[in-house]
Formats: sequence, C-alpha cells, structure tokens
Amino acid sequence: MAQPSPAPVRICPCCDGFASVAITLGGRDRNGNRRTITAHCRTCHGTGTTPPLRTLLDTAATAAFTSR
Repeated sequence: MAQPSPAPVRICPCCDGFASVAITLGGRDRNGNRRTITAHCRTCHGTGTTPPLRTLLDTAATAAFTSR
C-alpha cells in the first residue's frame, strides 16, 4: 500500500522562500558583534510560503461579492 504524498508547498513568489533576512547597519557594538536588523517579506509575512490556492480564491471571491 503506497503512502499518500504531501501537498506541494507553495513558495512565495516575492521572496522565493527566503522570507527573513538580516541587514547589517554597518559598524559594531561594544562586544564586537555586527549591528543588524531583521526584515521580513511583506507578502508572506516571514513564512516563505503562500496559502493554498483554494484559500486565496475563497478570500478573493468573498471580497468581490461582499464589497458593496
């Protein structure tokens, strides 16, 4: 008996799955560590994936037909 395969993961088209990055501000702190900030992808909110297509379609249909 074959095991079911998991659903494919939808990778975010904006960040290609690299949802969070550390950006150096230049310079170092007192301990010698680089000063950095973390930036997250605005589309996927730092997860690297997007919701399943069905969820996106349901959300779009709800917004289109209830906006009046």
